[in-house]
Amino acid sequence: MAVNYGSKRVVTGAHYGLRDWMVQRVTAVLMALFTVVLLVQVIATPGPLGYEAWAGIFAAQWMKFLTFAVVLALAWHAWVGVRDIWMDYIKPVGLRLALHVFTLVWLVGCTGWAFQVLWRL
Repeated sequence: MAVNYGSKRVVTGAHYGLRDWMVQRVTAVLMALFTVVLLVQVIATPGPLGYEAWAGIFAAQWMKFLTFAVVLALAWHAWVGVRDIWMDYIKPVGLRLALHVFTLVWLVGCTGWAFQVLWRL
């Protein structure tokens, strides 16, 4: 007869940590690539960098799409990081839930603002 010592541990959310780790890495790579593309665009722009030059850089449809993807990636990257901080260091469930909701509302608001600015160009 087999004897089980200790408590029976129920593990839920298999690979949850791996998924978050991968999201952080993939979004970081996307943001790094965007930075390189933006630097190349800035260096390749002749003349002074005024409003017209910046508007010209972001006027192309492919650049708007890439910026759209990077803004979403930045919001997702920030959500995973801040959520992990709240989960690790804030123990009262009510306070942690309130901080999660505040963080989500803040990120959605910032993302919406970024899209308004992007599509206004």
